[in-house]
Amino acid sequence: MDKLKALESKLSSYQVKAAFEVKDVDPQTRRVRVMLSHFDNIDSDNDVIRKGAFSKSIMERGPETSSNRQIAFLRYHDWEQQIGKFIHLEETNDGLIATGEMGRSAKGEAALLDYQDGIIKEHSIGFNYISDKMDLVEHGNGSYWDIKEVQLHEGSAVTFGSNSLTPTLDVGKGNQLEVIDKINKKMESLQKIIRTGKGPDERFHNLEMALKVCQAQYNSLLTKQPSTKGTEEAQPKTAEQTHKSFYLGLI
Repeated sequence: MDKLKALESKLSSYQVKAAFEVKDVDPQTRRVRVMLSHFDNIDSDNDVIRKGAFSKSIMERGPETSSNRQIAFLRYHDWEQQIGKFIHLEETNDGLIATGEMGRSAKGEAALLDYQDGIIKEHSIGFNYISDKMDLVEHGNGSYWDIKEVQLHEGSAVTFGSNSLTPTLDVGKGNQLEVIDKINKKMESLQKIIRTGKGPDERFHNLEMALKVCQAQYNSLLTKQPSTKGTEEAQPKTAEQTHKSFYLGLI
């Protein structure tokens, strides 16, 4: 893949990327402190995110701003599962550190207990690349993307890191059809709510993002379908295809 095609592949979809560190949980204040993203290491997507990559997003839509599209604190990248809110986002030399305050809803209460019990151990960010803030760097026998800035949308508590966006895909065709049916029904429900035109901008932003996650799951299922050409086996996905197919290019 040449540089232009590689760049187009990166820019064509919304991305997720995982980190694995819970730094502190305080049940009294209902606050957690976690690492959302690491800096300066080549990750499984052949990316190196640099310090400063999140600074503009934090300045424009961080917890200290009055934006109605603030960076959200979710579970499983699900915009209908806002388990709390970020009260502080900070770039350190190691990575992006977030302090979140858990909500008092049932989902927030459940997430706080899962933090206390050590069930939630991983986090993942949802973001978009920015074309003029990334460079392809030759490195040994390969290359990596040097990422200087991204558009950060949310941070999620997850179970399986960057792969948590997709439903369970290693199942038989029948189960896949059931998953597709559930996704279709959820998309129809979201579209119906959006058509009513009622609610503040923040609500419609969340609905829009929830719809994109559904479409991403649908797209991931399609990329996992086996070949139907005789006895020909499905070709294995490259690392780039596997990690870049989470979201459709809708932003």
